[in-house]
Amino acid sequence: MERSVKTHMVSDVFFTNMRTNKSAGMLDKLEKLCRTAKLADSISGNDLVAIKIHFGEMGNTAYIRPTYVRRVVNMIKEKGGNPFLTDANTLYVGSRANAVDHLRTAVENGFAYAVVNTPLIIADGLNGKDYVKVPIKGGKHFKEVNIGSTAVHADTIIALTHFKGHEATGFGGTLKNIGMGLGSRSGKQQMHSDILPKVKEEKCIACGRCVSWCPTHAITIVKNAVINQEKCIGCGECTVTCNERAIDINWRTEPNIIQEKIVEYALGVLQDKQGKSFFINFVTNVTPDCDCVSWSDAPIVSDIGILASRDPIALDQASLDLVNKAKALPETRIDNGDKDPDKFKAIHGIDGSIQLSYGEELGLGSRQYNLIEL
Repeated sequence: MERSVKTHMVSDVFFTNMRTNKSAGMLDKLEKLCRTAKLADSISGNDLVAIKIHFGEMGNTAYIRPTYVRRVVNMIKEKGGNPFLTDANTLYVGSRANAVDHLRTAVENGFAYAVVNTPLIIADGLNGKDYVKVPIKGGKHFKEVNIGSTAVHADTIIALTHFKGHEATGFGGTLKNIGMGLGSRSGKQQMHSDILPKVKEEKCIACGRCVSWCPTHAITIVKNAVINQEKCIGCGECTVTCNERAIDINWRTEPNIIQEKIVEYALGVLQDKQGKSFFINFVTNVTPDCDCVSWSDAPIVSDIGILASRDPIALDQASLDLVNKAKALPETRIDNGDKDPDKFKAIHGIDGSIQLSYGEELGLGSRQYNLIEL
């Protein structure tokens, strides 16, 4: 399977489906996938290997299973690497806004040392202020980006990503996991600064749920929710917290801006990791929303499989293509079934391919790929 783009570069993306038998379970298939895609080539002896993963918000159940993570950890140790799991603190008010709550959430969601066989380190420290300003070239929005210091100082980055929908970027894949995920709290604010939410008064029931999730106390309840535009930083948490769908993102600029900013942050993470990075997408539990929410809505397609590549653009493109090719599941958030070829756009009204084209423009990879099924 290939896509035609301006570049002549074609990247390999390795894929294993969900079918198993008594001789090979999914953990075995994951290991074979990683070995075939040459994960070990990214690791030298004694490398400090940052495994970027989303630990899941408290109450969320769609994140990657810790037993998969342990299998990857063991392969890294086999090569002589010194792995650890990492993620940066969140901008919004939830169970991962500081390192203490973040680590507690990770452990309660199953990422204890006894399960994953490796330590956990929060990338931007106790309160999100432990970051490095990393200069980047070629971006439209930033000359430098604020990256969690743990990711900057690691020798190798391995990204384990749950591929799913996202309310602000259409879908969340490897680029978002690395770019938004490893940006410090101040970096996350920079990335979100061009979007502001608006309240649909006719839908709001004044329940106050959005108030408790706002990090800047910008929301008050009168007859309905009221957002103070001067205090709002555009983190978007109120939009996914509202069960009535009464709060929408109001794009002050084109909806491509946040995607482009995320890609520039991903560039900051990866630019000094050439040959020292590897990416795995789990296209399972493909929920409509990010794992940052405290619930997990029904998956929009059946579990597809696991993909791996050294090219994050090709990996996300292949994952997106597989989801869009799959049959939409009934009684899920896809209201129009298979009528829209882009399932995530059908849900969120956002074209998530912008991040792929911009990532390709900045040299992070190619949208043209060979899908190699094991």
